[in-house]
Amino acid sequence: MAPPGAEVYTAKRGDSVGSVSRQYLKRTSYLTSSELAEAVRKANGNRSGNNLKAGEQIIVPGILAAPIVEKSIAVPKDFEVRAIYLTGVMAGSDHGIRIIKHWREVGGNAVVFDIKDSDGSVNVAFDHPLAGRQHIYIRDLPKFTHFLHSEGMHAIARIAMFRDQRLVETHPELAVKSHRTGQPWRENGKLVWTDTSNPKVQEYDIALAKYVADSGVDEIQFDYVRFPAEGDQKDASFYFQTEHPKWQRSDVIADFLKRTYAELHPKGVLLSLDVFGVMAWQRPVDLSHTGQDIVQMAKYCDVLSPMIYPSHFFRMDGYAHPGDAPEHFIGESMGRFKLITKDSNSVIRPWLQAFRWRTKTYSPEYIETQVRVSKEKGGVGFLFWNAGNDYSKPYAAMPVMRSAKEKYFRGDELPGIAKTTTAAASPSGGGQ
Repeated sequence: MAPPGAEVYTAKRGDSVGSVSRQYLKRTSYLTSSELAEAVRKANGNRSGNNLKAGEQIIVPGILAAPIVEKSIAVPKDFEVRAIYLTGVMAGSDHGIRIIKHWREVGGNAVVFDIKDSDGSVNVAFDHPLAGRQHIYIRDLPKFTHFLHSEGMHAIARIAMFRDQRLVETHPELAVKSHRTGQPWRENGKLVWTDTSNPKVQEYDIALAKYVADSGVDEIQFDYVRFPAEGDQKDASFYFQTEHPKWQRSDVIADFLKRTYAELHPKGVLLSLDVFGVMAWQRPVDLSHTGQDIVQMAKYCDVLSPMIYPSHFFRMDGYAHPGDAPEHFIGESMGRFKLITKDSNSVIRPWLQAFRWRTKTYSPEYIETQVRVSKEKGGVGFLFWNAGNDYSKPYAAMPVMRSAKEKYFRGDELPGIAKTTTAAASPSGGGQ
């Protein structure tokens, strides 16, 4: 007899603990097959080994009575997010689960994770004609968001919008066109950009965002919500130039966001937008290329997240090594963004540098400086970016910042979550 929340399985020839765990994963509260395999061993007398004998009966714990249906947890737009970024591959792995739990332990309260990255790979089971066959890393999105909520985490789903290599390779008719050849346009030799103004491209991304919003995430974050900024711009031809000849690129972006915001907001999720940090300087060349008119964009989102990594401000403000001047570039960027968005209701929550590229001073103190200056300049919360998901420096900095909270952050938590590290059980304990 199986205990409550468990099921007895009779092994077949060739079965193993691993294969049975993969077979049962969807029906359990566990996030990964290796996590379930460990629970199977524990539920069966802490057995060792992986192979099973034909006819052997084993208990499979954590069986769900029904699939998890998760709802978004509503928070105000000025909720103080303290987040790290995870790739889709990492988010769906055992290592990713450990990172999330560690981040929570040191004082984090949010995770940004990839739903679609700029290579076009979709990490969830999204059924759409343009999606094609994908390698799904986050196999059960409601289950994953339930886990994040149980850990006291605000769940932010990142969608890289119009830079989509997979989509333009499988559907070249959706790419930016070359004036000279009529063929898909390439940015510095690379075929990576869909036509931002093409209605089919826009509807694909909106459909993905709505699907994700219905899976319990708390916030949808759009990245690459812009036009290509590099390459031969004069050779690039777009749909809107024929359909709306009087429009500028910024009009396309604003029109798209206005429609998207109207469709997403009734679902109870926040909408945040990643924008170039240099857009705070409002240089005409940057605006004409990207279409990121910050004043217009701020009208159709809850949160603006400028990417103000000090190392990325090449040859700006007379600094030969901007990566080693975090106080200047964080302060100057935040001051400018606050000024140009003062008539909007959007919140400024910056992306901060959690990597050592182009800086000799990257350290826990470097992290602390960025957070402190951002808060002093009106930032509400922060997001740490590291493409390799290495957060050793933020881990070290967080205890210092928590001990002087008023200097660095407020310490907001999700509704119903204690201000100390949550003791809520993750779904991986279900049924045991």
